Amino acid sequence: MKVPTKFLLASVLFVILTFLGCSKPTQPSPSSASQPSAVAAVDPLPSWNDGPAKQAILDFVKTTTDKASPKFVAAGDRIATFDQDGTTWVEQPIYSQVLFAFDRVGELAPQHPEWKTKMPFKAVVTGDREAMAKFTLKDIEVIAMATHTGMTTETFQSLVKDWMAKAKHPRFDKPYPQMVYQPMLEVMRYLRDNGYRTYIVTGGGQDFVRAYAQQVYGIPPEQIIGSALDTQYQYNQEGQGILMRDPKLLLNNNGAGKAEDIYLFIGKRPKAAFGNTDGDRQMLEFTQASGGASLEILVLHDDATREYAYGPAQGLPDNKVGTFPQTLYDEAKAKGWIVISMKNDWKQIFAWGK
Repeated sequence: MKVPTKFLLASVLFVILTFLGCSKPTQPSPSSASQPSAVAAVDPLPSWNDGPAKQAILDFVKTTTDKASPKFVAAGDRIATFDQDGTTWVEQPIYSQVLFAFDRVGELAPQHPEWKTKMPFKAVVTGDREAMAKFTLKDIEVIAMATHTGMTTETFQSLVKDWMAKAKHPRFDKPYPQMVYQPMLEVMRYLRDNGYRTYIVTGGGQDFVRAYAQQVYGIPPEQIIGSALDTQYQYNQEGQGILMRDPKLLLNNNGAGKAEDIYLFIGKRPKAAFGNTDGDRQMLEFTQASGGASLEILVLHDDATREYAYGPAQGLPDNKVGTFPQTLYDEAKAKGWIVISMKNDWKQIFAWGK
């Protein structure tokens, strides 16, 4: 989720992945040497239509991993960052973490009888959609602090995992782990297969995404950078050290905060960055300023049939959730960033659908 347009949730560290393919390849047998390479024939991005966007990704990986290329990128510098909501999975009609917070209000309501008459909780408890549609950022923050704090980090992650296993998208009726974009999963795997470390850099809650990132994206929790709440070291009744989640914002990972936190946790500029809103602008600018080869990509939601259509860039409907303004589109075109058309560039959006 993005902040402020992508739900300010105040809810990583630099880790080197171990990659396969370190052993020497065996020599082909005489009978197989003349046969076409099966590996070479495999399309690493089968859910993408052929076009400039797909080709840009293929060319980037080829040139940055070829030692003979002037754009070669050393293994230690191969870093790719991905925004989450609207970039790697669906963000409409509202961010998943907001729905999680609303569900938590329902679960906690019996312990808080005052919520029946106290806004903004009253709107959620009574299911007043009209009132919820008018929630301000402050209303969402109040709900987030009430439902995301006062517990250990382990307890919170357990709650998120349980919610992820049961919650379904209101339109597609699919569990949220299945609402990830298949083309983006393919890009992540393709990058990792070629020595890149992939990070989620989200305006949403860092601990929220850490709870499911390995399952959904194949990305370990230590490679999640997001908005974060403060934590306090305490002791439980057994005298064990624990971390308690406090209602205090520690990191606002949106806009310029994304570039700042990437440096804070990784210490280097990415060579590839993927986003979809104005909150990702600085991350892409920071990536392009690394010098040498770089790849900057934005996802434009223009497929109302298979997913959603909103902008307001290029005359698409305006939307407060995941705003892609015309100014961002113009900057992308001026700087040579790739703008993905979901309608034209993606052959398939979800693994289970078209």
